[in-house]
Parts: sequence; C-alpha cells; structure tokens
Amino acid sequence: MAADRNAGGARREGRGLAGAGDDGIRAGMGLLDLLGGGAPGIGVGDAAPDFTLPDPSGRTVRLGDYRGRKAIVLYFYPKDDTPGCTKEACSFRDQYQDFQDAGAEVIGVSSDAAASHEKFAARYHLPFVLLADASGAVRRQYGVPATLGLLPGRVTFVIDRQGIVRHVFNSQFQASRHVEEAIAALRAMAGA
Repeated sequence: MAADRNAGGARREGRGLAGAGDDGIRAGMGLLDLLGGGAPGIGVGDAAPDFTLPDPSGRTVRLGDYRGRKAIVLYFYPKDDTPGCTKEACSFRDQYQDFQDAGAEVIGVSSDAAASHEKFAARYHLPFVLLADASGAVRRQYGVPATLGLLPGRVTFVIDRQGIVRHVFNSQFQASRHVEEAIAALRAMAGA
C-alpha cells in the first residue's frame, strides 16, 4: 500500500491503479477526466448564463425563456454521430420521459451545424432540442473544458427553474453517466 498526504496534510492510503479494484478504477477514471480539461467555469450555485442559439429548424432558442417554467438539463457534447455522443444522446432519448416527468427539458449543444443536428436527431429519433454553437461562444461562456486541449468537452449542467446551476457532471469518457447524474440531481431537487 502506498501512502501520501491530501491537501489538508492528512495521511491517506492508496493502492494505485494496478489490481486496485473500485479504488483504482475511480482513480483511473479521475485521471481520464483530468485529461478532459478539469472543472467547468460555471459551478453549482452559479446563475446559468443566458444564451440564444439556433435549433435545426432555424428557430432561435433562448435559455432564459425556460426560467420560471422548467428545469433544464443542458449537456455539451463533442460531435454528432460519434460513438460516445450517439450513446449519450440515445440514453437521454430513452429516459426522456423521466426528464419530462421531473418537469425538466433536455437541451444538447455542440459546435456542429444545425443541418448536422437535424440529421442526427432524425436518425436516432431524438425528442429533445439540439442547438448549434458553431462559434463555440456558449461553450466558452460555460467554461466547458477541452479534452487534451483539442476535443470539445462533455459536461452536463442541471439548472433549476430559477436559473441556478444545481449539479455539474464533467466526464468525457462516461457518456451514459451524464443521464444517470442528471436524473439523480433532478430527483434530489424535487426532494429538497
């Protein structure tokens, strides 16, 4: 067993990644997530920055229009039609009714063009809106980190009806966990 000290100086034991079971897996996933660029700029308790982006039909969607009406699950993803992004989008699709039942709307954002979103949504029968952040301005506004400084990051923000961020989940390599995390956060908000 290896020992080191945490930020507070307390001694902690660790087994490292090799043969370490759950602790090692968590450490390894933490390392992979660290490679994902670190923590987003917008955190729990912050007001969600307002934005306006086009949907595939050309309609302008403004985040502020949902304030006071619905909670929002805002997820940033790297690219349409890639394996991880498809898995994530289909997980949101498969549990979309759970989000609706919780009084929330799901909104996906990537840098892909509206035409790409339209094809992606049609191919996988996605019932929620995908928005085109072609310039990456909204991604930067939310401080979504890039993976290895190259690939757009994967971060989900759960925003309450008042426009306050209540949960943030950042993981480039655990696409389907974003759905689980979002549903759990919505349930916690309902129970509060």
